[in-house]
Amino acid sequence: MATHRCTECGHQVAKWVGRCPECQSWGSIEQSAVVRAPDRRVAAGAPATAALPISAVELDSARAKPTGVPELDRVLGGGLVPGVVVLLAGEPGAGKSTLLLEVAARAAASGGPVLYATGEESAGQVRLRAERTGAVSDALYLAAESDLGSIIGHLDALKPTLLVVDSVQTVSSAEVDGAPGGVTQVRAVTVALTALAKERGLPVILVGHVTKDGSVAGPRVLEHLVDVVLNFEGDRHSTLRLVRGIKNRFGPADEVGCFELRDDGIHGVADPSGLFLADASLRRNRLVPGTAITVAVEGKRPLLAEVQALVAGKDIPSPRRAVSGLDSSRVAMILAVLERRARVRLVDAEVYTATVGGMRMTEPAADLAVALAVASAKLDAPLPAGLVVLGELGLTGEIRRIAGLERRLTEAARLGFSAAVVPADSGLTKRDRSGALAGLRIVEVTHLVEALDQLISPN
Repeated sequence: MATHRCTECGHQVAKWVGRCPECQSWGSIEQSAVVRAPDRRVAAGAPATAALPISAVELDSARAKPTGVPELDRVLGGGLVPGVVVLLAGEPGAGKSTLLLEVAARAAASGGPVLYATGEESAGQVRLRAERTGAVSDALYLAAESDLGSIIGHLDALKPTLLVVDSVQTVSSAEVDGAPGGVTQVRAVTVALTALAKERGLPVILVGHVTKDGSVAGPRVLEHLVDVVLNFEGDRHSTLRLVRGIKNRFGPADEVGCFELRDDGIHGVADPSGLFLADASLRRNRLVPGTAITVAVEGKRPLLAEVQALVAGKDIPSPRRAVSGLDSSRVAMILAVLERRARVRLVDAEVYTATVGGMRMTEPAADLAVALAVASAKLDAPLPAGLVVLGELGLTGEIRRIAGLERRLTEAARLGFSAAVVPADSGLTKRDRSGALAGLRIVEVTHLVEALDQLISPN
């Protein structure tokens, strides 16, 4: 017997409806099988393994082995732990298969066979990509299979050290009802592969599709079944790719790895700050109205980013507000604060704001940089050269303190910037200003008007 369940909140209904009556989500009702609880109590059985004191548990079973891709190891917390199940989700064409093929080839070269099971492409298509990216290895085995039983048969025959399944939505089990890619099939396949990984100590990497809103396709419980959830992000018009940790039972859950997608494959970027600046060679001396440099923190990594703004037109009845790479609601708030608190007239002009290099910034630490970039574009007056801007903007125009300020300023000083605008009473000690920040002039501001008066002089 089958029922219908909401993939967002888990609410069950007798038949399919377009909108969930519980959480009001559209298009979230999918068919699922009903699992009836047994009527009698479960009898006690013999434990498979004896319970041990925590001090007697060996640590070797939880030590990570590097994948050979340093940027991915950074996100994973050092590498792949035996028996770990990793779910890598991302939009089509972002480069998930290219990255995992590189990981599989390096794992095969370091020792032991690796099985790459593809349900979306033929073995010949995967081989062509491997030839292009240099990921060909005699220990890397390809299996164009979409049946779970066939994949397990390959595992029994090869006994690999790593399994990659591309993708979990294309794999189905003959013992479970439902169409491939449905909630019932995806959950059953993930449960089976997770149990197999724990039983054999086999690292498993699953590729997952995403929905239109960017979340992992299938039930939310899918993310709870696996150990690590990674989100593969990137604009298809840009070469930059970010692998962001969403969940990690063996390492940090907020780390980010940076990659660059090229014709010959995907390559890790150890120092990606230059990708987010319009011109890395001139970033300290350029005097262009409407630009501001800030330092964003992705995970534990500080990244320099450039915010650009353009204010065009005058006396426009319905001016446009276009945003790229920033939070549109936060940009709207910043424009309102500029208009009301700093007397920068924007109500009748079109305002365009964007980040450089395809980076997406949503943290409040970039508020002041956005505000100064818009004011600089409106007044046609550039900010001083070699300046980075940091600070959160309040509705009254005050500049609030931000987290990780010392780490951000250290990165700016390392890259040769000479001055930084920061919130007042930011907690910088004399040691900070005489050590790694010795060559960085600190300008403390308390209000947006104060920052405008000190930095922008209209022509």
